[in-house]
Amino acid sequence: MTYPVHYRTATVNGLDVFYREAGNPQAPALVLLHGFPTSSHMFRNLIPALSDRYRIIAPDHIGFGQSAMPGLDEFPYTFDALTDITAGLLDHLNVNRFAMYVQDYGAPVGWGLALRDPQRITAIISQNGNAYTDGFVKTFWDGLFAYAQSPGPQTEEPVRAALTAEITRWQYVNGVADPSLVSPDNWVHDQALLDRPGNDEIQLKLFRDYPTNVDRYPAVHQYFRESQVPLLAVWGANDEIFGPDGARAFQRDLPKAEIHLLESGHFALESHLETITEHIRDFLGRVIV
Repeated sequence: MTYPVHYRTATVNGLDVFYREAGNPQAPALVLLHGFPTSSHMFRNLIPALSDRYRIIAPDHIGFGQSAMPGLDEFPYTFDALTDITAGLLDHLNVNRFAMYVQDYGAPVGWGLALRDPQRITAIISQNGNAYTDGFVKTFWDGLFAYAQSPGPQTEEPVRAALTAEITRWQYVNGVADPSLVSPDNWVHDQALLDRPGNDEIQLKLFRDYPTNVDRYPAVHQYFRESQVPLLAVWGANDEIFGPDGARAFQRDLPKAEIHLLESGHFALESHLETITEHIRDFLGRVIV
């Protein structure tokens, strides 16, 4: 049965949170957590491909997409704060247990949810969403960590490049064997939202907070070891942000983790939607009962 996609907004902690939802409300839940610099828009094609089996919920983080974008004086813009909002949305929707698909920024939000209540997580799908420093590509991360450690004009200028149309496009097409498979609507959409007045300061604040996620990795690894949560990594192997070693590292603490490296880049859904969908349907069909 084909389910329509609904575009909804809920109020969480006084803020409007936009989310896409599809599927039977009684079906097992799958929460899709997007990365930088995009939104739930990145899942626009995946949602209908999975909604026949699962209740799909794909929120926009605060400061992204169609969700609220309060100023820095109104919202802290930390990954803990983004996790608070996501947890609040799931509570509002009475989603008590769920599988999650994490990509880029979605990973630290997902790990935060898991550490707060491990029993809520039924399975994890990671698509270029790290839980290890393995796979951090130095040419991308060295500048960001330098800025986070010592914010100032000299360290800020290089990381501001990540907010430009050139780099937004690069994130979509770099490493993709056939870039003509990637719609330019993606980076045009994302860039329009990045260019909103004040959004640059929001993104810089999140850049400065990113090392807190790395500090939490040992706790995430302990969660993996203790829970042995089912995990599928479907990974753009040519990503020059989170390289393939980030996918392989999951098997260090989750020996049964299933790893699939794809000839794609950071946003592998754009070139490998059908392949990723097949892997997810097979994986979740076996591990969620």
